[in-house]
Amino acid sequence: MTSSLFITLLAQAPAGGAPQGGLLGNPLVFMVLMFVMMYFLLIRPQRQRQKEHEKLVSNVKVGDHVAMNGGEHGIITSVKDKTVMLKVADNVKIEYDRSAIATVTKKSDVVEA
Repeated sequence: MTSSLFITLLAQAPAGGAPQGGLLGNPLVFMVLMFVMMYFLLIRPQRQRQKEHEKLVSNVKVGDHVAMNGGEHGIITSVKDKTVMLKVADNVKIEYDRSAIATVTKKSDVVEA
């Protein structure tokens, strides 16, 4: 009885093992597709923002109004290779690393009140 049931089940089993799922059924293709999506949605825009920030920081001049990453606002009084001197109040100057600059407002863009 048991052997006849087993033989019947073997006869009804599909031949060839697992069915083929096509191109998207391949896990390698799916992983490559996910990497391409991550590149265009995450990596590429971040690189573009980084290049824009590097260009912004390299073009700062004396007299530009800047906001730093820590929230300090001031006017650039001197520019060195890797640092800038920032005037934040009367008789108060602080030296910052150029990479700490968050935004730059050129002196022509600022309206004095």
